[in-house]
Amino acid sequence: MIGYFTNDIAINMLFRPYKAIYLGDRRLPFTPGLIPANQDRLARNISRIIMGSLLTPEEIQKLAQKLLQTERIEAAIRWLLQLAFAQIQGEQEQKTAGILAAILRDLASESLPRLIKVWSREDTFLEAQVYQLFDQLLLDFKLTEAQARQLTDWLLRTVLTPDILRQATIDFLTDKNIEIIDTSLREKTSGTYWVVANLFGVKNSLTRLRAFCLEEREIANARLQELILTLEIRLKLRLWLQGLSLQNLPVSTVRQLRKSFHQTIRQYFQDKGAGLMEYIGESVDWDNLSVVILRRLQASQVLDSSLGVVSQELSLLLDRYLEKDLEKIISQVIPILAIDQVIIERVNNTSPRELERAIQGIVKNELQAIVNLGGVLGFLVGVAQSVILLLN
Repeated sequence: MIGYFTNDIAINMLFRPYKAIYLGDRRLPFTPGLIPANQDRLARNISRIIMGSLLTPEEIQKLAQKLLQTERIEAAIRWLLQLAFAQIQGEQEQKTAGILAAILRDLASESLPRLIKVWSREDTFLEAQVYQLFDQLLLDFKLTEAQARQLTDWLLRTVLTPDILRQATIDFLTDKNIEIIDTSLREKTSGTYWVVANLFGVKNSLTRLRAFCLEEREIANARLQELILTLEIRLKLRLWLQGLSLQNLPVSTVRQLRKSFHQTIRQYFQDKGAGLMEYIGESVDWDNLSVVILRRLQASQVLDSSLGVVSQELSLLLDRYLEKDLEKIISQVIPILAIDQVIIERVNNTSPRELERAIQGIVKNELQAIVNLGGVLGFLVGVAQSVILLLN
């Protein structure tokens, strides 16, 4: 009985009493219990054991490697991106739209004009893009039959009307031009044309033609309309437009046209590009445009599918960075986390009763076995003593 109860009392004295007991001004020995009396030292020893044997930098690095696997990082980044886009909705939409509108407005009104102004000074400004546009669009461009017919109708109805042709004839047949034509025919023709030019001349005929166009406006317009119909100008113009193509020109001419096309665009951007971008930046309603862009992004399936690609690329990039510098990062993180201080504070803030309950929960069977072992050893000692007394 002595062996059983003394072991039981000794184990209980590890935890109890929880507080010191005083007799007058003197504290009774063994109060409080061993663990409550040395709780601070116990906390430091636990922290030293854990940090020295269990949570070593190498072990923390291994745990970090398991935690920061590419699949987990990718899932975390995807979750963060989805969370960020979810925050755009609702109350945050107007705020986000305002920020996006300010960015687009600054980009279109300030940044792009300055960039274009500087960039257009280079000889290679948009060279590849303009050449590609010229080769793929202008060089292969050819009017269809319907387009040629529509363009012909528009030209004859708007540009080449009889009245316009009559007025152009009048403007062309000035006294000076008539004199030049008459002199040229007299000097540079031969044969029958020379006879006609020198005997009859064309000056009088051209002067009468100009007078006819001026004085007989309606009749001249009717005669010109008859000529357009008789000469089949509509059909010939349509066939000419339908066969019009840059591919029919010589290669050297096409190359020069392409170069001139690039120089024209470059010169335009150099002179008016900045003003054009500023006008666009001031005329566009960026607030409404930003709301439309955000709502389109929220409903876009491309965006949803691209989140996976973005998160995968970012996770691979982060994985390569961590593979290279994880050890350095861990060495910097451990002092910041101060895990040893967290353990010490946690143990010190735990009440003696909770410590007893926790330790008893871990080694209750072992502690009870010690008590039982004390009883068994006490029984054996008592039997031995009884035998010795009987023998004596």
